[in-house]
This record gives sequence, structure tokens and C-alpha cells, in this order.
Amino acid sequence: MKISDKTSIAMPMRNLISIVVAVGIGVWAYFGIVERINKLETSKQLMEADLLKKAEQTPKNLEMIMLIEHNAEILEKHQKQLDENIHTKVLLMEAEKKINKLQDDVEKLIRKNGNH
Repeated sequence: MKISDKTSIAMPMRNLISIVVAVGIGVWAYFGIVERINKLETSKQLMEADLLKKAEQTPKNLEMIMLIEHNAEILEKHQKQLDENIHTKVLLMEAEKKINKLQDDVEKLIRKNGNH
């Protein structure tokens, strides 16, 4: 049998349609797989970029930042208490002065009444 460009092949129409449909499904599946691979590669690249940004801040750095923030809150609280204590100290000093003056006045009154 010699094969040339004029060789004819007899094929039922059902087989020809089946081959065309199978090729169409194969092409559709191939492009679906290629699209899925592209999506996965894109999301992988985006995730790697995010990880690289986060890798610049190591866990130790993040822990130190959290400790600094915590210590700043404690310092603010202590400063407020210190300010309140300073105010109390001033009030106590004033009260002590008044008490000393009252003691002096009482002693003067006792001396004055005791001498009469």
C-alpha cells in the first residue's frame, strides 16, 4: 500500500466526530491546567514577597517591640502615680506646717494661761 497526498481513508462519521470532540476536550483540559498553574505560581510569588517583607522583622525584633510597648505603658502608669504622690507630698508638707503652727499656738496659750 502506497501512501500519498491522494490516498483516501474511509471512516464513519461517528468516529470522526468522536475524535474532534476528544481533541476539543483535551485542548480545554490543557488550558484549564495551564491557567491553574499560573494562578498557583502568582499566589506563591505574592506570598513569598509578603514573607520576605516579614522576614525583615525577625521574631526577636517583634518581641522586643512588644516589650518596649509594654514597658512604655508601665512607665506611663508609674509616672501618673509619681505625679499623684508629689501632689500628696506637697499637701502633707502644708499640713505639717499647719500642725507645727497649731502646736506653737497651743504652747503659747498654755504658757499664757499658765503664767496668769
